[in-house]
Amino acid sequence: MASDTTKTTWRLRPGEQRALLLLGDFFMAVLALLGGIYVWSTGDKWLKFSLEFFRVRVDSWFYLLPFVWMLLLVEIYDLHRAAHWSRTIRAVFLAALIGGIAYLLIYFTSSEPERINRRAIAVFIVLAGLLTLLWRWVYISFYRSQGNLRRVLVVGAGGNGRTLAEIYKTINPAPFKLVAFIDDDPEKIGTYVEGYRILAGSDRLLRLVDELNISELVVSITGEMLGETFQILLDAQERGIEIIRMATLYEELLGRVPIHHLESDWVIRSFVDEARSGSFFEIGKRFLDIIGSVVGLLILLIFLPFLALAIIIDSGMPVFYWQERLGRGGREFNIIKFRTMRQDAESTGKPQMAGEHDPRITRVGNFMRATRLDEIPQFWNVLRGEMSIVGPRAERAAWVATFQEEIPFYRARLLVKPGITGWAQINYGYASTVEDTAVKLEYDLYYIKHRSIAMDIVIILRTISTVLGRKGR
Repeated sequence: MASDTTKTTWRLRPGEQRALLLLGDFFMAVLALLGGIYVWSTGDKWLKFSLEFFRVRVDSWFYLLPFVWMLLLVEIYDLHRAAHWSRTIRAVFLAALIGGIAYLLIYFTSSEPERINRRAIAVFIVLAGLLTLLWRWVYISFYRSQGNLRRVLVVGAGGNGRTLAEIYKTINPAPFKLVAFIDDDPEKIGTYVEGYRILAGSDRLLRLVDELNISELVVSITGEMLGETFQILLDAQERGIEIIRMATLYEELLGRVPIHHLESDWVIRSFVDEARSGSFFEIGKRFLDIIGSVVGLLILLIFLPFLALAIIIDSGMPVFYWQERLGRGGREFNIIKFRTMRQDAESTGKPQMAGEHDPRITRVGNFMRATRLDEIPQFWNVLRGEMSIVGPRAERAAWVATFQEEIPFYRARLLVKPGITGWAQINYGYASTVEDTAVKLEYDLYYIKHRSIAMDIVIILRTISTVLGRKGR
C-alpha cells in the first residue's frame, strides 16, 4: 500500500530564481559599494568612515553603482546562462571591464574629476566582481543540488513525451532528474523513449511515486485523458506531488511556446483568458516607446551623415528603403530601414528570405546588420505608433500568407505591434527556413503570453549587449 508521506521537496519557479539572482547580486553590489567608500574614507583626514562622511563626501550618483553593476550583468539573468560557471565568469569579467572603461572615459572627460574618487571606484569594481562570483558559485551549487533533488516521472509517452525527453537531453546542467515514463498503452510498457523506460500504466502511478521517490509529475498525454488517470493525478497531488503540464515545463526550460504540441483553442485560453494586457501596461509601453523613439531618432541624426556616405560609396543610392509590412491586427504600414542589400536583391519580383551569410548583403550592410545600425530609422515607425521598441519582427504580407499555411498559430504574432527588437531576436539567429521561422514563432508567442514592462526592459538591455558584442541578427 502506498505511503501517505507528503513530499516536501523545495522548488523555485523560474521567476523566483530570477528574483533570487537579483537580490543576491544587489546585496553583493551594496557590500562592494560600502567597501569602496570605506577605502575612500581611509584617505580622508577629517571624517573617516562615518555617517558624516556619507553625507558630505559621497555624491548621490555614487549610490547608483550597484544598479549599474546589475545592468552590466543582464546577460546572466537568463537562467540557462546563469547555471553555467564558465559563462558566469566571462560575463562578470566583461561587466568589470566595461565598468572600468566607462569610469576612465567619465574621469578623463569630466570637468570635475576630483569628485570621482579613483580608489573607491576601483575597489568597487574589484569587490563587485569577486563577491558576485562568490554568490553565483553558491547559486550554481544550489541550482545543481536542487536539480538532483527534483525527481520527475513523465505521464504519457507519446509525441509530447518524446519531445520533452529530447529537450531534457540537450540541457546542461540538468534542472531535474528525469526518472522514467508511464503510459496506459500496454504495447509501450517495457519499451524506451529516448533511453528512458516506460515502466507501467497509470494504475501503478502512486506506487511508483513512492518506490522511486518522485517529487514531480509531468503530464504529457496526447489526446483525451482517461477519467481514472485524472483521479490518480489528483490523488498524487493530495500527497504533495507537484503536477505540471508538458507545455508549461517546455516554456520554463526553453523560454518558448511548443506550437506543435498545443490544442486548437490554445490562443483563446492563453491570450484571452490568461494573458490579457491591462491599460496600465499599454500606457506604460507606449510611454517607453515614445521616450525610446525620441532617443533613437537623436542617435539617427548623429549617425546619418556617416552611414549615408558609407552606403553611397559602397553601393550607391538609395540610402533608405521602404517596404510594406504587417502590423498589429494585420494592418499594413511602410517600414523604413537603411539599405543593406544590393538594389537588385529581388530582381525576380518575388520575396526571398535573408540568410545569415546572404550574398545579396553589401559590405557596409554586413557591418550595419552586425551592429543593428540598419534598424535605427525604424524609430520613426515607433514614434508614429506603427511599431513598438519590443515585439515580434515585422513581416511581409507574402510571408505571413505562406507561413500561416505551414506553421500552427502563426498569425497569433499579429496580436501585438511588431518591434525593432524582441524575445526571438535576442535568443535566435536568422530564420532562413520554415523550421527556423517556427522556432522564432515559439519565442514570439512566449513574449506575447508573458509580456510586461520589466520583460521589455530586459530585452532592451540584452539588445544593447548584443549590439556591443556585434552579434546582430
